[in-house]
Amino acid sequence: MQGYKNQKMAEDIRREISGLISERIKDPRVSEALLSVVRVDLSGDGSHCKVYVSSIRGAEHTVAAVEGLESAAWMIKRETANKLHLKKCPELKFIADDSIEHSAYISKIIDEVVKDPDRENEEETEE
Repeated sequence: MQGYKNQKMAEDIRREISGLISERIKDPRVSEALLSVVRVDLSGDGSHCKVYVSSIRGAEHTVAAVEGLESAAWMIKRETANKLHLKKCPELKFIADDSIEHSAYISKIIDEVVKDPDRENEEETEE
């Protein structure tokens, strides 16, 4: 369980990395993927950080974007340390996450289930 200070730092890092992805990274693998930083896990000592990213466009784009983020990790680390005034920024590890794609799938299933009862009610009233 992370402490309050660690959670706050993880959220600050997530916010900064999200901004950097949208504003500063020009790699086409990253910019075309429409990425979202889902969550950030910061180690207890603050030396390592797992950054979970997901793409609206699917798992293939997410994996390609992670490769682009790994190649720009030095710049992301430097900019994050400067913005948050950190003496030592944690090592960043980017991990592909399919949570956005999964939530879209669940939403589609829910929409189908919600539509079906309406059709059944219409058929009952017609009889």
